[in-house]
Amino acid sequence: MAGALAGLKIVEMAGIGPAPFAAMMLADHGAEVVRIARPGSDDGTPAAADILSRSRTTLYVDIKRKGGVDMVMDLLATTDGLIEGFRPGVMERLGLDPQMLLERNPRLVCGRMTGWGQEGPYALRAGHDINYIALAGALHICGRAGDKPTPPANMLGDFGGGGMLLAFGMVAGLLRAQISGVGQVIDCAMIDGSALLASMIWGLRGAGVWNDERGTNALDTGAPFYEVYETADGGFVSVGAIEPQFYATLRRKCGLDADPSFDEQWDREAWPALKAKLAHLFKAKTRSEWSGLLENEDACYAPVLTLSEVPEHPHVAARGTMVKVDGVDQPAPAPRFGHTPALHPDPRRVGNVADTLRSFGLNQNRIDALLATGVV
Repeated sequence: MAGALAGLKIVEMAGIGPAPFAAMMLADHGAEVVRIARPGSDDGTPAAADILSRSRTTLYVDIKRKGGVDMVMDLLATTDGLIEGFRPGVMERLGLDPQMLLERNPRLVCGRMTGWGQEGPYALRAGHDINYIALAGALHICGRAGDKPTPPANMLGDFGGGGMLLAFGMVAGLLRAQISGVGQVIDCAMIDGSALLASMIWGLRGAGVWNDERGTNALDTGAPFYEVYETADGGFVSVGAIEPQFYATLRRKCGLDADPSFDEQWDREAWPALKAKLAHLFKAKTRSEWSGLLENEDACYAPVLTLSEVPEHPHVAARGTMVKVDGVDQPAPAPRFGHTPALHPDPRRVGNVADTLRSFGLNQNRIDALLATGVV
C-alpha cells in the first residue's frame, strides 16, 4: 500500500544534514520528493550509502542559467511543499522568495531550515549543531560531573531539533493547507528545536529538582541507577532503574539486597559512593554475562551495542528496526502505520528527467528546450 503521505508532492532544494533528513522522512512515508541540486554537486558517494537522499529523484538544475529559476518556479506552482536549508536571504537572492512563491501558489507550504532562525542577532552567522545546542542550553546538560560538556555527535541539533522538527512542521502545515487552502512559511531553527527537546529538563528545573551542575542529576549520570557501566571485557551496559520496582529488581539480581547502603535510592549524598560500588560490581562480569542475568528482567537494562552489533540484536532484528539496502545497513522508516505502512527504503532514485518534469505539468516543447540549453 502507499504510505501515509502518498499523493503529496514536495520540492527539496538539495543541502546537507537536517533539511535532507526531513525530506527523507516525508519520502519514507510516501510523499513524492524531488531534489533540486546544482550540476556537479554529486560527490560520488554510492547511492545506497547516501542514506539521507534515499527514496527520491534528483534533478540537476543550473539555476544561474537563463530559464533555471523560471523552471523551478513552475515546479513550485504545482507542488504542495518546499524544503530548503539555506542561510536567510539566499532563496531571495536566487529569485525564489517564498513570499513571492506563495503569491503564485497560495497552498504552498515552505519549510525553511536554519540553525539560528530567519531573524535575530545571530540569523546570518555561520554555525553547526554544536553551536546551536550550546546557545540553547542543551549542550550544557550533556556530560559528566567535573568534566566539560560532551556533544552527542550531531543528533541533538541537526536531526532531533532540526530535521525531525521540520518534518513535523511540514506535515502540520500541509494538513492545514488541505483544510484551509492556505499555505505558509515555516521558520524552523535548530536553536529553537534544541531548546524544545529539553522541555522536560526545564520543567524539572522549574520544580527545583534539576541542578545546573552537570552530571549531578537523576538523568545525566548523576544517579547510580541511571548510568553506563564498564564490564570485564571492556564492553558497556546501561542501567535506567528509576522507578522503585525496577530498582528493587536491579538490586535483587545484582545481589545487593543485603547491602543497606542501597536502601535510600534518592539520597543524593550517597550517590557517588553507590556509583563506585556498582562500577566495581559490573566490572566483575562480561557484558554477555550481565545480559544473561538482566536482559530478560524488569531492571531497565540494555547492553550498549556498537553500530556493527545493532542489526544482529534479536529485538532489533525481530522488529526490522534496521534494514539493508544494496549491502548498506540503515535505519528503517519510522514511525509505523497500521493501515498505510512506510515504503521500503530505496537508494537515490534514477528517473527519467522528461518524465519527472512532465509530472509537474511541463509540456514536451518546454522540456526539450530546458534539456537543449543545459538548464536541467
